[in-house]
Amino acid sequence: MLSIRRQCELLELPRSTLYYRPASETPENLFLMRLLDEQYLKTPFYGSRKMAIALAAQGKVVNRKRVQRLMRIMGIEGLAPRRSTSRPAPGHRVFPYLLRNVEITHPDHVWSTDITYIPLPGGFVYLAAIMDWYSRYVLTWRLSNRLDSSFCLEALDAALKEGKPEIFNTDQGAQFTSFEFTSRLLDRAVAVSMDGRGRALDNVFIERLWRSLKYEDIYLKDYGTVDELYEGLTRYFDTYNHERFHQALDYQTPYQVYHWGRENRSGSGGRVRLSKASAA
Repeated sequence: MLSIRRQCELLELPRSTLYYRPASETPENLFLMRLLDEQYLKTPFYGSRKMAIALAAQGKVVNRKRVQRLMRIMGIEGLAPRRSTSRPAPGHRVFPYLLRNVEITHPDHVWSTDITYIPLPGGFVYLAAIMDWYSRYVLTWRLSNRLDSSFCLEALDAALKEGKPEIFNTDQGAQFTSFEFTSRLLDRAVAVSMDGRGRALDNVFIERLWRSLKYEDIYLKDYGTVDELYEGLTRYFDTYNHERFHQALDYQTPYQVYHWGRENRSGSGGRVRLSKASAA
């Protein structure tokens, strides 16, 4: 019989994922968080006040402070600038946004990452993914039941084994401003870029990925356990990378554009898309 360690190696599954249990909340709060998640995909610029109004319009009258607490648990906030915004952890360095008016011209020019909340019947988990902007190729992803930096570092380490970008873009969350995360990039001479506060379009490609993932898979499948979710995400990202044709990619797949583009830059030839992506 194969050991658990060997089984995980064959499945390319981090052992920590086997022991994940979704973070728990009351059934009522889980239902409200699901509604907030769906609303956030439609109106990411809504703060807690408008979110409470949106819930009331659906027949769920909820105190604004409760909405604020649930949004903090989910790791979401309104994108509009305001007087008091969340900040990186004390002592963490914030880097400037480097991508304004920059034309993305080839694979590994810009990578970006983000975290999203995934609802489950008995709780919730968080998903982090790393994407190549030029091709929309999802390089790696990881799940966690805690909103900390460890699973983001796992995803980054896995992606850096395959190559490195010229620029890596994140938001200003504590997971990405941590010394452990930024030093991995700086040590490899990767320029670090961070979204401006209240800038909804600074990480637009991965925001679109979350919307597609949730409406095309998560909400339709309604996974019951972390194991089911992991298997479902594996199928979804495999289809997204290798089978889904994107109009913005001249109807090629992210895998084709990413790998053929890398071969073309190394002199091996291959078709690359004609249109260019520009940063917001």
